[in-house]
Amino acid sequence: MKALITGASSGIGKEMSIYLSKQGIDLVLVGRDENKLKSVQNMIKTDVNVDIIVMDLSIGENCVEVFNKIPDIDILINNAGFGTCGNITETDILTEMNMINTNICAVHMLTKLYLKRMNEKNSGYILNVASIAAFMPGPLMATYYSTKSYVYRFTESIYEELNKMGSKVSISCLCPGPIKTNFLDTANVKFKVKLMSSEYVAKYAIDKMFKKKRIIVPGIQNKAVRFLSKLFPDRITAKIIYGMQEQKM
Repeated sequence: MKALITGASSGIGKEMSIYLSKQGIDLVLVGRDENKLKSVQNMIKTDVNVDIIVMDLSIGENCVEVFNKIPDIDILINNAGFGTCGNITETDILTEMNMINTNICAVHMLTKLYLKRMNEKNSGYILNVASIAAFMPGPLMATYYSTKSYVYRFTESIYEELNKMGSKVSISCLCPGPIKTNFLDTANVKFKVKLMSSEYVAKYAIDKMFKKKRIIVPGIQNKAVRFLSKLFPDRITAKIIYGMQEQKM
């Protein structure tokens, strides 16, 4: 088997790469930082092939180029993404457009390109990484929350399409809460709650993906957040989230 992982240079992308390699799965690691990708490549000591592709996936043509370079895979993990924090009137619009292109457009394009090929073989796994943020409005992180809602709904919709056509291709959506990664530094936010390790989340997600779990929410606390988000109206949830986000800034 061969897996292609975006955002593989750090965090859960790196940990997923290591975990999959231990299962004898060949890897294609995609990211923007060549040195970090090579570092992950060197960490993997098992007997698998590990290729790296240095690519900025916020550019649509680059997503097509990745597919053309590696058209045949068994597992696609759309993990690349980032966030920012701040009032929408004050955050940088170009940064937000780059976020939309990375968090939404790249996920959409790579999913669509590889799903068509997987359907032809009637086998394969796709894991799209969203966030617990996908289940609720996110004032002060409006763009990030919205991008993750897209990934969540996009994955859910495709899951049902595949189900109706009787396809053996599996698609899952990972919705983790705060994790100990450099994402928090990029987004410029701080959490008072206990953070989950990227290693735990990566292993949990991969195991559930292979069991063809539709929505993957690691941790009891995150499952509770998802449940509570269904109980309150969005207007009330937005007020709660605003207060929480304001304390992090």
